[in-house]
Amino acid sequence: MMADMNLKRERAVSDQAVLFETIGDHIALVTINRPEARNAVNAAVVNGIDRALRETESNDQIWAVILTGAGDKAFCAGADLKAVAAGEAASLMTKEGGFGALTRAHRTKLWIAAINGSALAGGCELALACDLIIASQHAVFGVPEVKRGLAALAGGIFRLPRALPKAIALELIATGGVLDAERALRFGLVNRLTREGEALTGAIEFAETISANAPLAVRESLAVARQSYDLDEDALWALNDAAAVRIMKSEDFKEGPRAFVEKRPPQWKGR
Repeated sequence: MMADMNLKRERAVSDQAVLFETIGDHIALVTINRPEARNAVNAAVVNGIDRALRETESNDQIWAVILTGAGDKAFCAGADLKAVAAGEAASLMTKEGGFGALTRAHRTKLWIAAINGSALAGGCELALACDLIIASQHAVFGVPEVKRGLAALAGGIFRLPRALPKAIALELIATGGVLDAERALRFGLVNRLTREGEALTGAIEFAETISANAPLAVRESLAVARQSYDLDEDALWALNDAAAVRIMKSEDFKEGPRAFVEKRPPQWKGR
């Protein structure tokens, strides 16, 4: 099903810095809403993302989440340096979720970053914390912290080498330079490119494709796949086998083959 920006969108949570909406039946849209500050992360953004994260995790009807930034200039410029200069750096993270309430957060739902401009510093790290990235052709990525005597300590210095060829990742980290969208796609950092201004539409289409699948199977698969870099094969087999047991006990495990035999779309329950 193609994404339609006129789909029913129900406002669930709204504040000045972060908007939370549902699109259709199973997709949540989280928008950092500070375009005048290039969507930089301040305390209000952290609180908004934290609330959105809790809502998506607790709502069984939400199967995929899209994170984006308002406007067409920046997905997110990272930490709000005005807040940092005012001694408010601690307010830019949570104990459980890390920077922006997301970079260390435990999540069971799939998150897609829709990059509609620059994703720099902490903004790049928020994108890296998501599972998939859809970017417009004018998007750029980078961790320029070293230019200010800092480092990309919200996951950038180890997630970039996992997402990119080693030499390219080390170049970005050491030079503070940027990676344009075309190269990001070529190197596998980005899943899809869209025309300028259409990253969100592309992300919705991607989320609709994912939401057509059995949500429990997707969540269980992601839970194992996300740890594939961190655990040895024996530990991963143990996680794999435990996931298999939970999936095979679910209603959806029976529904999938039944729908195939009956030649009809499956009616997923997520349980």
